Amino acid sequence: MSIIALLISISLTIAVIFLGVFLWSMKSGQYDDTYTPSVRMLFDSEVKRGVDKETSAKQEPKK
Repeated sequence: MSIIALLISISLTIAVIFLGVFLWSMKSGQYDDTYTPSVRMLFDSEVKRGVDKETSAKQEPKK
């Protein structure tokens, strides 16, 4: 019977910790932006990489 009390107390402690972390993340604003993740895959990231390579090649002197 004592093992059941121990397991219940451990599970309640873990549940309270997860609830605290969830409430902290809500207060810190982690879930405020719900629009950007849905359109992030539409942004063209390869153009940025190509531009970065061109600008870095212009900045470095050729030997």
